[in-house]
Amino acid sequence: MIYVFLANGFEEIEALAVVDVLRRAELDVLTVGVGEDFIVGSHQIPVACDISEKNLVLDERVEAIVLPGGMPGTLNLEKSEIVQKAIDRAKENNKLICAICAAPSILGHKGLLNGKNATCFPGFEEELFGANVSKDFVVRDGNIITAKGMGSAVEFGLQIAEVLTSKENAQKIRAALQIYNG
Repeated sequence: MIYVFLANGFEEIEALAVVDVLRRAELDVLTVGVGEDFIVGSHQIPVACDISEKNLVLDERVEAIVLPGGMPGTLNLEKSEIVQKAIDRAKENNKLICAICAAPSILGHKGLLNGKNATCFPGFEEELFGANVSKDFVVRDGNIITAKGMGSAVEFGLQIAEVLTSKENAQKIRAALQIYNG
C-alpha cells in the first residue's frame, strides 16, 4: 500500500500525476486527506480523498508514503501528527519515503536527510538539514526519493514505480505516457 497525503494547499500536479503513474504500475495507492476527506489544492482544485487520516492504518502493508509539496500544503502536512507518525513508521521499517517540491523540508526538519543526497524546490535548500543538495530533478538515496517540483512529478512517480516494481515496468509506463525526452 502506498499512501499519498493531501493537505489543503497541496500542489495538484505533484500529487495526482504521481497517483496516476503508480496506479498505471498496478500498485495499491490511496490518497489520504489530512484533516478532512475533501481537500482543496493550491490552485483551488478540490479533490475527494480515498480515506481520511483518521482512518489510516499504519501496518506492514505500507510500502511507501508520498508527500506532495505546494503551499500551504507542505506546512499543513508537517503539522499533522498522523503524517509525522507515518514518516516515523516508514523510517523505522525501512519503507520508501517520497517528497517533492517544498515537502522534502519536512524530512530535513526531522533529520532524515542528514548525509543523504536530496533535492527540492529552489529556495528550500537550507531546510534540508545536513543533506547533500543536488540540482537533479529527482534524487534517490536509499529509501528516500525527493524531487524538485511540478515539472518533475511524472519522473518522480516513475522513480517510485521503478523501486516498487521494476525498471522494465517503469520504462513501459514511460513509453505509454509518450514522455518527451528532447
